[in-house]
Amino acid sequence: MTDLIIEADGGSRGNPGIAGAGALVRNPQGTILAAIAVPLGMRASNNVAEYTGLIEGLKLARQINPDAYVEVKMDSKLVVEQMSGRWKIKHEDMKRLAAEASQILSPMQVTYTWIPRAENGDADMLSNEAMDASAAGSDWNPAASAIQPG
Repeated sequence: MTDLIIEADGGSRGNPGIAGAGALVRNPQGTILAAIAVPLGMRASNNVAEYTGLIEGLKLARQINPDAYVEVKMDSKLVVEQMSGRWKIKHEDMKRLAAEASQILSPMQVTYTWIPRAENGDADMLSNEAMDASAAGSDWNPAASAIQPG
């Protein structure tokens, strides 16, 4: 049974380029419990941004309930397949990020589901807010976010 649902995304305007990641946690009823956007600066790749979104979502879920069974939903086929163990991780940066992600919660607590981009709009909005903050050289302002817990 899934206790929490993470939706995560990351993006880069240019690859590498202006980058940001976003994640949110929902309960099974769909209520957003927490959200975050992380500006990654001017020179990060799309894959680093996607993995960062995952990591930040897992951290949020751990803060909410460290014993929760979590379903991660992402539109990154690469991250979903690599974290599910179906695809080999070859790039050193991705190996490091995947190892970090797998330490946040026990892999026995986490399942990964690929979803179409159209179904990942809230996480995409957060990653775009993070990219906008990166471009402006500022921090993300949660109070000004279009995605609010509650």
